[in-house]
Order: sequence, then structure tokens, then C-alpha cells
Amino acid sequence: MSDIDKRRREIDALDDELAKLLERRAGLAAEIGKLKQGGPAYRPERESEILHRISKKSSHLSSGRLVAVFREIISACRSLGPEGTFSEQAVRKHFGAAVDAVSCGSVDEAFRRCESGAAQFAVVPVENSSEGAVGRTLDLLLATPLKICAEIELRVQQNLLSKTDLKKVKRVYSHAQSLAQCQGWLTQNLPKAEKVSVVSNAEAARLAAKEKGAAAIAGELAAKRYGLKILARSIEDAADNTTRFLVLGKIEPAPTGRDRTSLVMSAENKPGAVHALLTPLAEHRVSMSRIESRPSRAKSGMWEYVFFVDLEGHQKDAAVSRALAALREKAPLLKILGSYPAAL
Repeated sequence: MSDIDKRRREIDALDDELAKLLERRAGLAAEIGKLKQGGPAYRPERESEILHRISKKSSHLSSGRLVAVFREIISACRSLGPEGTFSEQAVRKHFGAAVDAVSCGSVDEAFRRCESGAAQFAVVPVENSSEGAVGRTLDLLLATPLKICAEIELRVQQNLLSKTDLKKVKRVYSHAQSLAQCQGWLTQNLPKAEKVSVVSNAEAARLAAKEKGAAAIAGELAAKRYGLKILARSIEDAADNTTRFLVLGKIEPAPTGRDRTSLVMSAENKPGAVHALLTPLAEHRVSMSRIESRPSRAKSGMWEYVFFVDLEGHQKDAAVSRALAALREKAPLLKILGSYPAAL
């Protein structure tokens, strides 16, 4: 027997052993599901703990590939109950391919489905590395009873899709954020083409598939789903273009030691009010990773703002808890949007 045949037999034996172990893991997951008696199958803090531990065991496989394999294993061992969009890619990255994903035409619809119980979780974009915050998501977070359960960071590759040739493209459909992310490429390559903003990249691909002389900016999933050719790949202006997504639901993850807390607050309309709100964070040595202002949309008057803030740590951590208690005494409005595991 050759050395290659010997190693192939070893691989066959390992595959058989892996299959048995996976069956055993699925059985244990099912037993845990029964013990939960209707409790949530998805626990972000538990899955984050598993993937973080597994990522340190890589040798021949890269850390990212090993984590991807185990994410699919976790997905196959639980059941959870958006097509051709980057949100769909984020869903697959976080929950794995076995998840039952439901397409939503807009961020508003994703919120509504989850709030009504039609979906267990909603995955929505909240900010892009080059174009900043997604304002509609922030506005809806202010009013929703849903909590942030997890976050996903997705490297976004924008592609130009069409059934026609590049020279024949007269109109380009895409989400406003995607159009903005590709402005330089569009100016250089399609300066005369009409740019049309639509509710999602999936809708852009659907329109491009139906309309002569039309193209869409979207991901590869949309190209496959709507039968479009990829005329140009990676047309985004920033090479490291990344979008951050939030997983929203009705559960509150426990601390993992690698957490983030998101909140929204308002300040009194007087000099130094915003500085006063940030003081408790400094006093309790809590790091702030992000702050974003948005119009409050309150009926009391124009030019009033609320501030969306991300903190390092869980709201149950001692330092964060003390800082939040101090903030409650100073802020007219303080809403905790959720504490959740930081993206891997």
C-alpha cells in the first residue's frame, strides 16, 4: 500500500469518527433543548465562548476557517425559526447555513417581523466603515422593545451586476449606502449612467434582471439568485470596506468577558451638558468605542439630539454598572439597547 493510500485510509477512519462525534454532539444539543423547556435555542454568549475557545486551537487550519467550520456545526445542531443582500451574508456568517432565514424588503420590515414574533431574530446594518451610521436603524432602535443580542462584522465586496455589457449600462440601481461606497468607481466608469437608490441591493438586482440597460450594485449571492453577470468585482472605493450588523431579539446575553454595551441617551439643553454625560465613563474607567448623534424626532422642538453610545464591557460588569447608574442621574433619557458579545 502506498503512503498516499495509507493516509487516505486514516482520513476515512477520522471521517467516520467525526461523524459519530457530530451525532453525539447533536444528541446532547437536543437534550439541552428539552431541558430548556421552550427556552431560546440561540445563546449568543455561549456560542461566542465556544468559537473563541476553538479559534485558539488552529494549526493546519487558519483560525478563521476553523471557526467557520464550527459555526456550521453549531448551526446544524440547533434550529432557529433576507435573499441576495449583504444582510443575508451576515446571517449566514453568524448563524450558519442551516438557519431558516426570511427575506425582508427593508429594515423597518425586519424590525416589525421580530417585534411581532414572526421571526426570532432580526439582522440589520448599523454602520459602515466608510459611510458611517445607518440612520434608519438608529431611529428604530430608539423606539423598539427588542434588544441587541450580538454583532456581526462583514467585509463587503460590491459588484456591478447586469445582463448587458458595461458599455450598454444606462441606469444603476442600489441601496443608497452602496451607491455612496462606489461613488469613485461609478464616476470614472459610468459617468453618464443614472444612479437610482432603492430599498435594498436585492431589490436592485431584481430590477436590473427585468430592465434592459440596467445594472445593480450588489453581492455575489444576488448575482446567482437573479441570473446576472458580474461585470466588475470589488468596485467599492475603500479596500477594507466593512459593515457592522446587529442581531436583535428578545433575549439578553450573559457576560462573556468580551462584551459591548450599546445605549442611547439625551442631554439637557444647556452648555456643558454632553461633557457632563461623558464624565461618569471617565470616572469609572469605562471605555467608549463609539458615539453618534441623531435628531431626537421629539415633538418638543427642533434641533434636539440623542446620542448613541457603545461601551466596552457588559452592563453587569461592576465598572459599567456604576457608570450607568451615574448616567441615569444626569441624562433626561437613558435606554440600554443591549449588552452582547463583541464580534470575533
